[in-house]
Amino acid sequence: MSESEQAIPLASLGEMPTLPAPTLVTIGVYGSDEASFFAALQQAGVDTLVDIRSRRGVRGAAYAFANSQRLQARLAELGIRYIHRPDLAPGPQTRGQQAAADKAGKTAKRQRSVLDPAFAAAYRQERLAGFDSRQFIADLGPEARVVALFCVEREPAACHRSLLATRLQRDLGLSVEHLKADETSME
Repeated sequence: MSESEQAIPLASLGEMPTLPAPTLVTIGVYGSDEASFFAALQQAGVDTLVDIRSRRGVRGAAYAFANSQRLQARLAELGIRYIHRPDLAPGPQTRGQQAAADKAGKTAKRQRSVLDPAFAAAYRQERLAGFDSRQFIADLGPEARVVALFCVEREPAACHRSLLATRLQRDLGLSVEHLKADETSME
């Protein structure tokens, strides 16, 4: 193990050996085109993409490449594993809290720059209260070296993926990089 790799002790999970900790990145799709999105993943060396959306579709022809079947097909061509974890997506009531905050602030979802504090608190309670960071990493397996948490919002602070990344960073000491594909004229 090199000096830049971190080890995650998994002794609490039974007889599992210590695994090298993966590098963690996050990425959204809004504001990118297909070429820049996949180029960002490749440049970061992503080998595993964890889709934390409940609905695996994105509205608009410009984002058709991020719809589940097309996304999975392109990732497979690039040698990137796809894992869907809907259990890490906010539930309908929690999403409704953010939608109400967006409406009250007259902010379009694609223009949001931060999460509403009530949404963040609800997400932490709903999805992260019983979340086991070590088990999450163990479930990815030893082949997961550079893991991307994926959702739709361009700004990490406007998406629940930042809350999950912060939790993994806090619990396991992982470094996190928030990827942004090149700006396009789609926004």
